[in-house]
Amino acid sequence: MSTSALDGQLTDVLANTGVIGFYLLVWALVFAGTAVFLGVFVPFITGDSLLFGSGLVAASAANVDIVVLMIGTGIAAFLGDQVGFLLGRHFGRGYLDRRGGRRSRAAIVKTEAFYRTYGWWSVVIARFMLWARVFVPVIAGVGRMNYYRFLSSNLVGALAWGVGLTLTGYFAASLPGVKIAAYVIAGVFIAASIFFGGRTWLADRAEGRRDAAGGGRPGGPADTPADDPAAG
Repeated sequence: MSTSALDGQLTDVLANTGVIGFYLLVWALVFAGTAVFLGVFVPFITGDSLLFGSGLVAASAANVDIVVLMIGTGIAAFLGDQVGFLLGRHFGRGYLDRRGGRRSRAAIVKTEAFYRTYGWWSVVIARFMLWARVFVPVIAGVGRMNYYRFLSSNLVGALAWGVGLTLTGYFAASLPGVKIAAYVIAGVFIAASIFFGGRTWLADRAEGRRDAAGGGRPGGPADTPADDPAAG
């Protein structure tokens, strides 16, 4: 989904539901992107393009307050990761292994290595990485990361991503001097989200059909990525 298309849909939401409905939709999607793994399936709707598009709408709609929008988006991003962290801490690695197909499980293994390498910074950096954004909070919970360390890194990441990208979209529409740079920055994030998210979603669907037809049964060879020693 292109930014202009999402921008148009958000404008329609604003026209049909009013400013409160617009705020709530944006914040709910940001929260659900990590809290309930919605970002695994529709990263281009819950991620960078949503934030950038909402900023564009705020710049063109007099009744949308950019300060309210960006603060609410930052809070929604923060709370979404907090929920993901607590799910990982309480339900463990088994919870992760049930998310998606084999490609998703392979992404989880890679994200675990990323988390072990960067520690505190992984939560901040992950905000700007398609799959890491979804899985790092849960993996931090599974790995029993100190709660207050996660709290601080989550806060920094939520501000940098949730507030930062929303403002980027706003300035792209309202300040001609930064418009080109803002579109280039957002375009890179959005294109990557659409391409990699769509490719993995299609691959997981195909693998799910093969598993249903008997090509991969739980506990069989097809599930070996879940038994990777990196799982801890």
